[in-house]
Amino acid sequence: QVQMVESGGDSVQAGGSLRLSCVASRNTPASMGWFRQAPGKEREGVATISTYGGSTYYADSVKGRFTISRDNANTLSLQMNSLKPEDTAMYYCAARSGGGYCSALESEYNFWGQGTQVTVSS
Repeated sequence: QVQMVESGGDSVQAGGSLRLSCVASRNTPASMGWFRQAPGKEREGVATISTYGGSTYYADSVKGRFTISRDNANTLSLQMNSLKPEDTAMYYCAARSGGGYCSALESEYNFWGQGTQVTVSS
């Protein structure tokens, strides 16, 4: 079992920036990603990254504003710039137990954090 712990969520004004971080309890030699869930909506993939960082996926809504990175084998970050009110959500870090490609399918991720809240006001 792998425990995932997110941090960095906060309340910011539109146009601001935040950096989310996630630490896994052990090295995760598989793809990792960030997902988010807004009130009344389904959880969606925001950005994912392959095992060694060579490939990334971004949802259309965040392309050009968010950047995902793997700092090492068990640390994941999400730099969020030009934040919009529609980015308000609980953000979750996730990791797969195997598989290196950057899947955006929630069902392929085995380990999840508790989430960190991001609130963007207009």
